[in-house]
Amino acid sequence: MDQPRRLVLASGSQYRKELLGRLGLPFESFSPDIDETPLAGEAPADTALRLSLLKAKAAAHRGELIIGCDQVASCRGRRYGKPGNHENAARQLRELSGNTADFHTAVSVLDTKKDRHGSRVVLCRVVFRTLDESRIQAYLEREKPYDCAGAAKSEGLGITLISRIETEDPTSLIGLPLIALTELLERAGLSVL
Repeated sequence: MDQPRRLVLASGSQYRKELLGRLGLPFESFSPDIDETPLAGEAPADTALRLSLLKAKAAAHRGELIIGCDQVASCRGRRYGKPGNHENAARQLRELSGNTADFHTAVSVLDTKKDRHGSRVVLCRVVFRTLDESRIQAYLEREKPYDCAGAAKSEGLGITLISRIETEDPTSLIGLPLIALTELLERAGLSVL
C-alpha cells in the first residue's frame, strides 16, 4: 500500500484552510514569509502566479506536495490588497462602488519528490453595486473584512455589495480555486476521491 503523501498548504489564511478542508484530505499549513511586492510592469495575473509558486517553494521543506496560492484584485488599473483597517476598507469600497473588479487567483502545486510543479490562474470578475456611505459603514461595522482583498468578503455580508460574479470557479473569489486545485493534485498523483 502506498504511503499517503504529506500535503502542506503554504498559507496562513483561515479562508484557504476552510476551503481546502472541504476536500477531506489531511494537510498541514505553514505561513511562508515572502516579499509580495509586484515587479515593475507585472500584470496582476502574473503577480498572483509568481507569488503562488514562490509561496509553495518557501514551504518545500515542510512536505511532499505543497499548495501555494495568491490573489491580486484590480479595478481600473489599480490593485487592491487587504485593507488592514476600517479607513482603508471604506476607501476601497468607495472606489469599487459601481465598478467591475478582476480577482486573479493563482494556485500552484509543487511536488518536492519529483521537483516539478503545476499552476493555474483563475479569473473572477465581480460587478459591484453602487454603494452609498451608509451601506459601506453598516457593512464594515458588521463584517470587519480587513483581511480580504478589496474588503468584499463574498462568503459573508460582502455578497450584498455585489450585483454579479462571473467565474469558472466560485471558490476562486474566496482565495483557493478548488476546481483548478483538484486537477493539479490529480496530475501530481493525489486523487481527492
